[in-house]
Amino acid sequence: MPQIWKKLGELLVEAGALAPDQVTLILEQMKTSGRNFGDTGLELGCFDERDLAQALARQYNLEFVDLNVETPDLALQEQFPADLSRKLGVIPLARDGDLWVLAIANPTNLDALAQVEAALAAPITLRVAAAREIQRWLEQGQPVSRQALQEASEDLRPHILTADEGGEELLSPEKADAETSPVIKLIDTTLVDALKKRASDIHIESGPIGVVIKYRVDGVLFRATEPLDRRFQGPIISRIKVMSDLDISERRIPQDGRFKARIGGRSIDFRVSILPSSFGEDAVIRILDKGNIDADLRGLTLTALGFNQRELKRFRRLIHEPYGMVLVTGPTGSGKTTTLYAALAEIYTEQEKIITIEDPVEYQVRGIVQVPVNEKKGLTFARGLRSVLRHDPDKIMVGEIRDPETAQIAVQSALTGHLVFTTVHANNVFDVIGRFLHMGLEPYQFVSCLNGVLAQRLVRKICDGCREPVRYEREFLLASGLQPERFKDVVFFQGRGCEHCHGQGYVGRSAIIELLVLNDALRELIIARAPVATLRQEARRNGTVFLREAALEKVVQGVTSLTEINRVTFVDQEPKT
Repeated sequence: MPQIWKKLGELLVEAGALAPDQVTLILEQMKTSGRNFGDTGLELGCFDERDLAQALARQYNLEFVDLNVETPDLALQEQFPADLSRKLGVIPLARDGDLWVLAIANPTNLDALAQVEAALAAPITLRVAAAREIQRWLEQGQPVSRQALQEASEDLRPHILTADEGGEELLSPEKADAETSPVIKLIDTTLVDALKKRASDIHIESGPIGVVIKYRVDGVLFRATEPLDRRFQGPIISRIKVMSDLDISERRIPQDGRFKARIGGRSIDFRVSILPSSFGEDAVIRILDKGNIDADLRGLTLTALGFNQRELKRFRRLIHEPYGMVLVTGPTGSGKTTTLYAALAEIYTEQEKIITIEDPVEYQVRGIVQVPVNEKKGLTFARGLRSVLRHDPDKIMVGEIRDPETAQIAVQSALTGHLVFTTVHANNVFDVIGRFLHMGLEPYQFVSCLNGVLAQRLVRKICDGCREPVRYEREFLLASGLQPERFKDVVFFQGRGCEHCHGQGYVGRSAIIELLVLNDALRELIIARAPVATLRQEARRNGTVFLREAALEKVVQGVTSLTEINRVTFVDQEPKT
């Protein structure tokens, strides 16, 4: 019996994805939009891309494929023309001899199908997938640099890019594509691709499976490529060394360097660290995009960092004190320095002199004197801080307290009428106090000058483009320290992964903080070396909200996900009731 042809609207109504009166609405809108039924319905929000893909599959008697369940073969994607994948929204699923099985969002795009068949010179069969899922796999599985990796096997002769009059190497996607040396093309396209994906670092790691390139985006590493053959490791590292003016013959000791490039009209600094490992040398390239930093600084406020109104009020009171010490603590990359700059930006006036001593000074702030530490030349934090005090500052920022001498000078500065901002590596506000006391400081002097301690972490924010509700199992809630009964009415969210977030589900980060404001009761307990449990009780009475609680607030507000805060903070032993 021949199949009865049904219109797309009928199929969507039968599937329960569309109401009959919405069909009329879409048809009316089509008269003015000039777009087809599917695109118009998506624009109006009548159904989603998954509903549309399932209806198209039924309409054309094709199989629907869920790319969240069925994973495309990345090795097969290497053999497929990447330009066609990106241009036409097609990804290969399988291959049986000459026959290619492809996933496509719009099987009515006959021009695209003709181009694919001509490029492959082979027969194809189609399966229909949601457009957003195809795009997610294109972003995750086929980055710009993948093509350079494929071509790198043909020729491994490294070439040096020509420097311009300013000593800056010029990079652009067009130049990377035009470069003839595969290794140079690989590095150039990797740098361009990393910037496109908002990466802060590029990791090139050698191991038993080969060479892997990873990006760190919003504090989390993910693979940018499949592993390369280990024979690529030497030429890749040599190319990076040449760009950074390092010794390519030295492979036994670590080396640090830097280079500068101009990409898309922006001047960007790259800091390079080379480290010998068991399988050869590894490299980490830190990306310092001054254009983005300057833009961030112009809008740098404590509110923009994610401080809620409760903590914002308490912290602002601390930073407006006439003297004393404000400590910010957290692991590397938790945004400590950014928070201090936001604080300095809020309190800066031309009537007061603010001097910072940092290692290194990564970006300039208008109106503030910034001193870079140079330990090779003898300018340590302690020595620099002594000199800073002779320049009659009102407020001082010490990038990091690493030793007892610097700690002692900072405390004396706070006791003699200066407001001192500084950072210390510690896990929470009470660990900071222990670290200072173990440096040999007198407890009375230390707590007398200490105004408050802020512990900070950064959590990734769910992408607005692919945010969706998620339901967690009871066991997962209990493992996360939550009572399921209390959170049964809370709507949790996660990011599905889309083009905007490059398949990660998150875009940007927000600060969670734990703020300890010193009062007389806390000072007496610290001097008496009271147990941490007693300090926590008094801190809570004084208004401190601890990191895990602050993180849960962000989850309930829909800013971040429960899995993200489990990655960043410790789960409380007792479930929240």
